[in-house]
Parts: sequence; structure tokens; C-alpha cells
Amino acid sequence: MLKRAFMAPDPGRVRLRFATRAVLGIGLAVVVCGLAGHSLVGAITGGLAALLALFTVTDATVREQAVTTALLPAVGLPVLALAAELHDQPLARDLAFLTVVGAGVYARRWGPRGHSLGVFAFMTYFAAQFLEATPGRLPELYTSVLLSVLTAAVVRFGLWCYERRMPPATVPAPPPATVPAPPGGTGLARITTRQAVQATAGAAFALVVGQLVSGERWYWAVGATWWIFVNTTSRGETLVRGFRRFMGTVLGGALSLLIAVPVHGDALPTAVIVAAAVFGIFYTAALSYTWMMLWVTVLAAMLYGLLGVLSPGLLALRLVETGVGALGAVLAVAFVLPVTTHSVTDAWIQRALRCVHACTAETAARLAGTEGADPRPKVAELEQLLARVRLSVAPLVHPLNPMLGRKRRARRVLDLLDDCAREIRGLVAVAADPEASHDARLAAACWRVEAAVEALTEGRDVAPGTAPAATEPALEHLHGLERALAELAAPLRAPSGSPLVGA
Repeated sequence: MLKRAFMAPDPGRVRLRFATRAVLGIGLAVVVCGLAGHSLVGAITGGLAALLALFTVTDATVREQAVTTALLPAVGLPVLALAAELHDQPLARDLAFLTVVGAGVYARRWGPRGHSLGVFAFMTYFAAQFLEATPGRLPELYTSVLLSVLTAAVVRFGLWCYERRMPPATVPAPPPATVPAPPGGTGLARITTRQAVQATAGAAFALVVGQLVSGERWYWAVGATWWIFVNTTSRGETLVRGFRRFMGTVLGGALSLLIAVPVHGDALPTAVIVAAAVFGIFYTAALSYTWMMLWVTVLAAMLYGLLGVLSPGLLALRLVETGVGALGAVLAVAFVLPVTTHSVTDAWIQRALRCVHACTAETAARLAGTEGADPRPKVAELEQLLARVRLSVAPLVHPLNPMLGRKRRARRVLDLLDDCAREIRGLVAVAADPEASHDARLAAACWRVEAAVEALTEGRDVAPGTAPAATEPALEHLHGLERALAELAAPLRAPSGSPLVGA
């Protein structure tokens, strides 16, 4: 896990720049709030707003990212006002919190922008509970949010917009729009709708039990439930993410006992550790949710140290509340409109296979000299889809999964899909060679790939490859692709009693 988090390849040093820019942007936001004469609570609010502006906005283009960033205060400030006004009305406060949870998850159906705005709205309400915001503090908190989002935008889009010098980012693959509809209607067939209901139910459980555990820190349980639902689709994905969140909190709590408790709010070491924690959050987010949560826990501990309330007992309470939140998420995905891992994984695999065919057809058109044919965007889309397949299959290949047969089949599917992607990349590299020319055998090979994809997506047998041996690079890659597709039939069409993913 350490190697994956800190020694994994970083092409173009994107993760390094992402994390370094975050430290710079959040640090400047806190300085700006300090120069504006804001209190410690105002500075913390500003720092959290800048963190969210730099972390959650993931639109495909720089222009779209700037628009989403500009919209963050439009959802954050009303939610902040709502939380502050309901501070002394527990029942109304709790109902409003659950409404924000459901609306924030439901907003995912509008793509990356909806997701970012939903996260910002939730975290603004959460921060109001964390900092005990009251109506009297609203002018300062409003100013902190506006100044910090503006500062983060200046850093991201002005001082250090490294994305402008990079190829256009590929849009992250959206989740499958629907699942098999329940009897009596299709309204709950949309995954975002089901997840909104699940997240609200899980958060309600976490809120009630969390308040029984602690009348002051109950919101940690709700926050744990919320973040477990982020970037997950199926029951299995949510279970794995809940486990990783709990483990990250355990490790982060242990580290906080060693470094945060002794410091206990001393300004200089706190600033250094907070900067390191922010860097760790951004650098490890794409690689390990466990490690990201470790750094989130350290950051939270340092902030409580600044507020003068940090103690070993508080860290233990955070761990308990995180466990309550994780349990709420588990119960919700298990019993409330469950979205099975099998249905989601099948949808992702079918989309990946269709993308394989699209890549092949576009490459063949390029080799045939068709003007404007460019397979590279399709290859980028395929990489995104395969990443989603790996995430969806993660519950089966998890080390703690006791179903060894299903684990072996899942790994076989992943290996064969990786083989397909490797052959596609090789085929595209050949097509990029200006010396490459059309071969009549390419059309026949592409037709066989199309037939294999159709058979796999329709649940039929795939005819074994009968292509003659080839020495031409393009044909070699196509024949390798045919073989991988033919071998996929066995694990994908396992008997119904032992599905590929039955979680």
C-alpha cells in the first residue's frame, strides 16, 4: 500500500503539481483571510472552502472548471446561512442536513458540475456543524468563503494553470444511467435516484446513532456516510470504500496521537503539519482512499488542536463515529433499493467492450486513409471505462473476499480486458505511422472483432479465431484482440449459480 501510494508512476508529475498547487492555494487563502482580520474560525472556513474548490472541481476543460468554481458560493452560502439559522433548532437542523445529503447525491446526474456543487453544499453544512456557526458569524463566514474561493481560482486558473499546457482531459466515465427497474415503475431505476435515497437513509441512521454516541460530534458519523457514497455506484463498491475509510481513520488516528496531540495547537509546527496533510490528501487521492483518509484524519486533528479541544479521547470518539457512519452506509446499500455489483459491473464491461469495437473501427478507418479518422479519443475513453471496471470489480478481488472462485474469474476478466487495451494501444501506434497502409485483411479482422463484441454483449458464444498467421503489426494486434475477446466468453458467461460478481 505504501508503494502504491508514494512510488506509483506519475506521468508528467501531474499528481505532484496537483498537490503542490493545493498547498499554495489553500495557504494563500488562509493568509488572505488573516489579512482581512478574520478570526480563527473564519480562517479555517476559508481554508476548507479553498480545499474544496481545488479538490472537487473536475470538469473536462479549464473553462468549464472555472464556471463550476464560480458557482460554488452560489450553493455554499445559502446552505451556510441555513445551517447557522437552524443552529439552535436540533430537529429542523437535522432534517435540513438530511435534505442536503439527498440533494447533493441526486445532483450527480448532472455530471461533474452537479457532483462538485453537491459536495460543496454538503461540506458547507458539515463545516457549519464542525465550527458551530451561528447567525452572528455569517458576515465573516460569507467573506471567508468568497475570498478563499476567489484566491483558489486565481491560483488555479491564473498563477499556475498547468492544465492549459496539457492535452485536453478526458471526461470521467459517468456511471451507468439505470439499473433493472423494480416492479411497478422506472422512477427508481436511475442509479443517482437510488443512491440519493440510500445516502439519505444511511445518513439518518448515522445521525441518530451518532447523537446517541455524542451530542457534540455526531456530524462525524453523517460525514463518514456521505463520503463513503462519493464515487461509488454498487453495493460492493460502497462496502469496500467503507472498509477503507475506517482503516484510514484508524491509521490517521494513530499518527495523530504521535504528532498532533503533542503539538496541540502550537502555530508553527501546526502550519507545517497541516501543509503536509493537505499535500498528502491531494497526492494520494487518486491512488489510495485509505491513505487519503489517513491525511484527512491528521488534518482534522490539527484543526481541533488549533481550536484547543484535541485529546486522545476526541480521536477515539472520531473513530467510533466513523464506524457508525460506515455501518449506516453498509445497512443502506444492503437493504434500501440495493444496486448489485453484478448489474453495475456488467454495464461497465459491456460499455468497455463496445468501446473496444469503436477503437478498432476508428483505427481501421485511419489505416484506410479516411480523412478525420482519429482513434485517440476513443482510446482515452477506453482507459476511463477500464478504470471504472476495476473499481466495480474491486469487491471481488479484495484480499478479504473469501469467494476464491469468483475472485479468480474477476481477475481473469480484468487481465483479458487489459490485454484488449494493450492490443488497441499497439494498433493505434501502428495507425499513427504514416507508412502504414490499408490491407484488405484488416476489414475481415475488424468484422470478426465486431462479431465477437456483439456475441459477448448479447451473452452468446464467441466463435474461436480462424485467422491466418500474420506478420504485419496491425494484423498481429487485431488477432491478439480477437483471442482476448474469445477467451473473455468463459468467465463472463459463468453459470448463474456462480456469477462473476454476486455481491
